[in-house]
Amino acid sequence: MPHDHHDHDHLSPSGHPYRADQDTGLSYWQTMEIAVRELLIDKGVLTADQIARQITAMDERTPANGAAVVARYWTDPEFAAALLQDGRQAVSAMGFDLGPMHLIALPNTPDVHNMVVCTLCSCYPRNLLGLPPDWYKSRAYRARTVREPRKVLAEFGVTLPTTTHVRVHDSTADMRYIVLPNRPTGTMGWDVDQLAALVTRDSMIGTGLPKSVA
Repeated sequence: MPHDHHDHDHLSPSGHPYRADQDTGLSYWQTMEIAVRELLIDKGVLTADQIARQITAMDERTPANGAAVVARYWTDPEFAAALLQDGRQAVSAMGFDLGPMHLIALPNTPDVHNMVVCTLCSCYPRNLLGLPPDWYKSRAYRARTVREPRKVLAEFGVTLPTTTHVRVHDSTADMRYIVLPNRPTGTMGWDVDQLAALVTRDSMIGTGLPKSVA
């Protein structure tokens, strides 16, 4: 199953990664987006500056947001309890607005490993993790994760003990999930910034683990 753990771009003679040109005509949806955007601006519903600022805000969403949530979960028992009770409200208090969507935090344990998928499309906690990776949206991941999660995990380099139960959670239009990975050993006394640096995007989807302490 394809995933984006490694780059395999061919190099040009100059040594730079080769990217095929995208000088193709606009798709139907791209044309519609431009038309609607220009109509909203023309009618005074939005300004070009407002649209540009919103695009910038969307681009600034990265897995670092989710990593900050996980690190605080590991270090703040009061926040951890609030996160498990009402994920949306807890992360909102940290400045991460998920709008009307519910957020369910899934804590891993030595006996349970959680994985997240969207079998219908690509529902994903973008405010916490940024844009979803291509493999998350692929038909292979969406179909195989619910049928053979251990094989999928193995393809991501994650091999769990046979005694660990794997739970797969299917996102919906109004429900998002974030996996809370197990805290790496050897991090006692670390502050939240140090801990957040160990949290990977894939560990918050369930297809990976946090970085280990050297």
